[in-house]
Amino acid sequence: MSRQVLPSLVLAGLLCSSSAQALDIEQQRGEALLQKMCARCHAVGTGGESPNTQAPAFRTLGENKLYDPDFVQRLQEGYSSIHRFMPTFRFEREDAEAVVNYLEAIQAPRKPK
Repeated sequence: MSRQVLPSLVLAGLLCSSSAQALDIEQQRGEALLQKMCARCHAVGTGGESPNTQAPAFRTLGENKLYDPDFVQRLQEGYSSIHRFMPTFRFEREDAEAVVNYLEAIQAPRKPK
């Protein structure tokens, strides 16, 4: 392979792999909703600590919540927590789906036990 072609192929591969990890429009909407409603207490993105040390970072929610088939429905009906200071949030169906789609996209890989 030509020395001139190889760097171009490497660059193209890097661009493709980074764009594959970019958030789609729905996920961006979900992120914006969570930033507006939840970032006061929770780390909403892929890094950083939660402002409230008792509030889990959303990237660590894991399979328990996100892959529960009723999670979107619970977000629509009014999601609340056992924590007395957490308000109840209600989402329209499209917003609930966008939030779950975003949360699924940002989950940190599980650490081996």
